[in-house]
Amino acid sequence: MDSWTVISALLLAGFISSTAFSHFDTECYTANGEDYRGFQNQTSLHGGKPCLFWNETFQHPYNTLKYPNGEGGLGSHNYCRNPDGDVQPWCYIADHEDGIYWRYCDIPTCQMPGNLGCFKDSGDPPTLSGTSETSNKLTIQNCISFCRKQRYKLAGMESGYACFCGNEVDLHDHGESPSMECNHVCFGDHTQPCGGDGWVIVFDTRVGACGGNYTSPSGVIYSPDFPDKYAPGRVCYWTVQVPGSSAILFNFTFFDISDQTDMVELLDGYTNRVVARFDWRSPPRELVNITGDFVILYFYSDRTNQAQGFALLYQALRSQDTRTTEPEGDDWGEEGEDVSSTAGPQLAVTERSNSTSNGRSSQILYVITSSPGKPEHNMPGQWAGRSETTGHNAMWTIYALAALLILTVIAMVAKLLLHITVKSPNIPTGSGSDSCSQSTASSEPWIILYRPSTISLFKKKLKNHHGDLSPLVGN
Repeated sequence: MDSWTVISALLLAGFISSTAFSHFDTECYTANGEDYRGFQNQTSLHGGKPCLFWNETFQHPYNTLKYPNGEGGLGSHNYCRNPDGDVQPWCYIADHEDGIYWRYCDIPTCQMPGNLGCFKDSGDPPTLSGTSETSNKLTIQNCISFCRKQRYKLAGMESGYACFCGNEVDLHDHGESPSMECNHVCFGDHTQPCGGDGWVIVFDTRVGACGGNYTSPSGVIYSPDFPDKYAPGRVCYWTVQVPGSSAILFNFTFFDISDQTDMVELLDGYTNRVVARFDWRSPPRELVNITGDFVILYFYSDRTNQAQGFALLYQALRSQDTRTTEPEGDDWGEEGEDVSSTAGPQLAVTERSNSTSNGRSSQILYVITSSPGKPEHNMPGQWAGRSETTGHNAMWTIYALAALLILTVIAMVAKLLLHITVKSPNIPTGSGSDSCSQSTASSEPWIILYRPSTISLFKKKLKNHHGDLSPLVGN
C-alpha cells in the first residue's frame, strides 16, 4: 500500500466522521458541561467579561502548573472549562467584583441532549402542571425517575430541591432563558444544576434508561441512571439496527467506568461476536467503526465502585451516501414501563431547535429509550439473541438430576443384591470341610464387594459426588 493510498484512506475516514456527527451542534453531553472542550473565551457572548489564560492563573487553585497534563481541559488557552465538576463551565476573570475572581460561562452550545432548557416559572400557571414533590436529596435522575414512574414525559427541577412533572411546556407563557439562571446546585448532588429561584430546568424523562432498541440513523445513548452514577448490579443492552446501512460509527464523548469488572461491549448483532470491549483500564480512545447494520451495546456493573458512566453517539453510514436522514415526527412510545426482552422497548425520537448566538438554528436529534425487562442472561459479555438462550443454570440442573437418578438406581440394585445374598447363605452340611470351603468360595466375591467398610466408602463417595453437582457451578 503506497503513501497516497494511506493518505486517501485517512482523509476519507476524517470526512466520514466529521460528516456523520455534524448535525450534533451541542458541545456537551454531561449535565454540568464537565466535558466541554469548545472555544468560548468570555463569560457571555454578548457583553461578557474576557477569561484569563489558565497558564497565567498561578495565584488561583486551577492552573497549568498544578495540572500540567491537560486535566479538566486546562492548557495554554483561556477557554471556559469545568475542571472542578461545578454545575457549569466557568473561567477566571481579571475584574474583581466584591472579591469574586471567576464567573460562570453562558455557553448556548453546551447543553446535553435531553436537557430541554431553563424556563421561567411564574407559578400561575406552573411551568409543569403535573405531580410534584420536594426532597433534600434531589438529583436530576431522582426527579426523572419519579416523573417517569408517573408516566410523564418531562421532569423539571427548581431551587435545588423541588421536582415537577408534566407533558409539555407552554413557551408563550414560560420563555426559555440562559442556562445561568438554572445553575443552583441539586441538594442531593452539588455537581448538578437543579434550576433556580423561579426558574425550572426541564429534562426528558427518557434520559438514563437501562437499554432499548434503536432504528433511527443517529442518536445518543446514555448509561443507566445518567447523569447520576449508575446503580450496582446493572445489566443493560441496547440494540442499534438500521436497515440498509453499510456500517455504524460509534463515538464515546464521555466515559467514566470505575473498575475492570464494570464493562461496556460492542457486539456484532448477527454473530454475537465481541468487536470492542472497554473498561477503566482500556477506555475508548478513538471512533469505533463496525461493518453491518446491526450492533448490540452491552453494559454490566458489579455491586461495588459505581461511576458516572458514558455518553455515546452513533451514526449509521450508507455505502453511497454518508449524509444522514433524520426521521420526521415525534414518537413518544411507552414510558415508565419495563418492556420484556422479546417485545423490546419502544423507540423514542425527539427533535428540538438549538439556536446559537449568530442566529443559526439547527436540529439536534437525540434518541432515548424506555427500560427493557430483565435480560435473559446473567453472564457478563454474553448475548442470547432473539431466539437463543444461555440457560447454563437449567442445563447443569438437568445434568445434576440425571446423575442423581442414575446413582439412586445403582444404590437400589446394590441393596437388592445384598439383600438376596444375606437372605440365601449356604448352610454347611455333614460333608465337613469340603462343604465349608465350597460355601466360602461361592460367597467370597459378594463378601468382598459388600464388606461394611466398602459400603461406607461407597456412600461417602456418593455424598461427595452429589455435593459437587451443584446447579450453580459454571463452565
